Amino acid sequence: MNFNKPKFWNNQFSLLSFVLYPFSLIYTLLFNLKRILSKKISFSKPVICIGNIYLGGSGKTPLAITISKMLLQNSFNPAIIRKKYDSQFDEVDMIKEHFSKIFEHKKRKLAIETAITKGHDFLVMDDGMQDFSIKTNLNIVCFNTEQLEGNGFVLPAGPLREKLNGLKRCKIAVLNGEKNEKFERKLKRESNSIKIFYSKYRLENFDHLRNKKILCFAGIGSPSNFFKILEKNGIKVNKKISFPDHYNYKKKDLDFINELAKKHDLEVITTEKDFFRLKKIGYENIKFVRVNLVIEKEKELLNYIINSK
Repeated sequence: MNFNKPKFWNNQFSLLSFVLYPFSLIYTLLFNLKRILSKKISFSKPVICIGNIYLGGSGKTPLAITISKMLLQNSFNPAIIRKKYDSQFDEVDMIKEHFSKIFEHKKRKLAIETAITKGHDFLVMDDGMQDFSIKTNLNIVCFNTEQLEGNGFVLPAGPLREKLNGLKRCKIAVLNGEKNEKFERKLKRESNSIKIFYSKYRLENFDHLRNKKILCFAGIGSPSNFFKILEKNGIKVNKKISFPDHYNYKKKDLDFINELAKKHDLEVITTEKDFFRLKKIGYENIKFVRVNLVIEKEKELLNYIINSK
């Protein structure tokens, strides 16, 4: 699904949010009915869910990859589990570049069962916190400190998939970005026992871009987050172009980008995920910047995960 997050989702006092609020009440009612009526399936191996409440751009996939690598390095045999969406082949290809053991199915339970039959002992779900048919051993919720909870409203009045009281189902929150004690206290009010960790993105293969004039485009959950990461690392972005998450690029899009770059003498870069989406078009002059996730107190987080068995 291609989707651009509306700007009013970050504005707590937007008139549109209040107009849409009755629809949020209906959404919440249906959400709670689904939660109550869903029958949970248990599995013989631990299931770790990397999920979110804020819709998109919270860093679930990089965290799922990093945690899976951590488990592998500690003599476990993890697998990443994803619900299959035909439009998200870019993320699947990208994950396989970093971690090859990935299982997909339109029903997550079937992907989990297949991974267990293949001998995997930890199942790391990339998304699925709102899939109440899966009994998880541990829920880890992700936030980005640039967006936090947005305007605090549930869909469609705001960007939240569910109310913050859903944190009661989570033992761990991972905040990507700068320390935010005020938001920590807010999370603690919802779930006093939740453990809070921080993560940051570290750029690779970017030194050659420091003194270049750059055009950057991105079709991810929050393109602005990627632009800010580049600028924090000393890369001046002269032109920024945002596309919807999982955008299906066409030749005319890339023609426009290349013509604009040529006109202003700019080097074109994008995200790793977008780069995989572009492979079928075949633009050789477009490069990507790789972003790796670094978790503070990594060993402590790993211990919580291992002890969830």
